[in-house]
Amino acid sequence: MTDVLVITGLSGAGRSQAADVLEDLGWFVVDNLPIELLDKIVELGSGPGSFSRLGLVVGPTAAPAEVLQAIARLRMHHHVRVLFLDASTAELVKRYGSSRRKHPLDDGASGMAETIERERELLDPVKADADLVVDTTDLNVHQLKALVQETFGDEHHRATMQVAVTSFGYKQGIPLDVDLVIDVRFLPNPHWVEDLRPLTGLDAPVRDYVLGQPATSEFLQRFEHLLELLLPAYEHEGKSYLSLAVGCTGGRHRSVALAEELAAWLRTKGHRPRVTHRDLSN
Repeated sequence: MTDVLVITGLSGAGRSQAADVLEDLGWFVVDNLPIELLDKIVELGSGPGSFSRLGLVVGPTAAPAEVLQAIARLRMHHHVRVLFLDASTAELVKRYGSSRRKHPLDDGASGMAETIERERELLDPVKADADLVVDTTDLNVHQLKALVQETFGDEHHRATMQVAVTSFGYKQGIPLDVDLVIDVRFLPNPHWVEDLRPLTGLDAPVRDYVLGQPATSEFLQRFEHLLELLLPAYEHEGKSYLSLAVGCTGGRHRSVALAEELAAWLRTKGHRPRVTHRDLSN
């Protein structure tokens, strides 16, 4: 059985960069693959002495319905995952402005923002079917490389569901690429404790304050029990990735401390969570 990764997403969101990283990891990658050749490429690549890991980059000109049909066919015989790369419209406009490249769907009659929104709407069905959605708005090239390396470079852990834990602040908005969102604003806010305000949830005094609240212990116990139910159920259904976001008001204290605590608990269950603190510097 061939390990197939289909890379798709919005133009300018990082498909080619992700493909380059896969090649460095030893994957055989075909970029800008016409969708009508997808089945044939996988067939050729999965024969004796061929490639055990195939990365297939699907461009924006492929019809979404045909992409989904091709993926469904491949899933019948191979281990197939879909990586969808997303980014905000404002960031994509900026990237195209700095590169001076023409958008693949540019018809000459619409502005760049309108073209990007049209592509976003076209690709919504593919995004909904993706195993992993990554928002690259705030990722530089090095951060995207590290994410791809961590997610697809470890042979041993590819067979188990990978978990990402992100802390965030509601003031900056909910992350786009998460499956479960937990609001911990019900806990007392260290921001209102003068000595704790300049610190973060990575500092011991804040951590002790957050974890020492009476409601915190019960919350963690109940949420961990829920995860004990959900994690194996998701894995049984073939889910390859689970992204969990913990939010507080500013994203610096409560959410950071609890994201770290949940990640530590996940490690005791055999997972290797990727932990990100989105708004720690705000």
